[in-house]
Amino acid sequence: MNIVLTVLLALQILSALTMIGLILIQHGKGADMGAAFGSGSSGSLFGASGSANFMSRTTAVLATVFFVATLALAYYGNVRPSSSGSVLEGAAATVPASGVPTPVVPATPASGAALIPSK
Repeated sequence: MNIVLTVLLALQILSALTMIGLILIQHGKGADMGAAFGSGSSGSLFGASGSANFMSRTTAVLATVFFVATLALAYYGNVRPSSSGSVLEGAAATVPASGVPTPVVPATPASGAALIPSK
């Protein structure tokens, strides 16, 4: 179980860091508009339209991997060991060997002079 959690955590961190890098590399939709008016160039490593498709799809895949890893970590974080049992089973284990539980007598509240603090 520890190995699974370690792998999930490493997968989540790597996908998050890679996704951050890809998002920062991508250019916005307004970048092509600026290039149309001559204020910049729209050339990139993968071509004008190829980079949007490749990077957009890679970002979507990494986002899916990130969310699946997050859900798996949340699931494993809420799983409790089955050996602990319920609270009632734990209380039943504290019953004496005679089988008759001893009654719990509540303490009587203090009254009168016992309420006044003394030095």
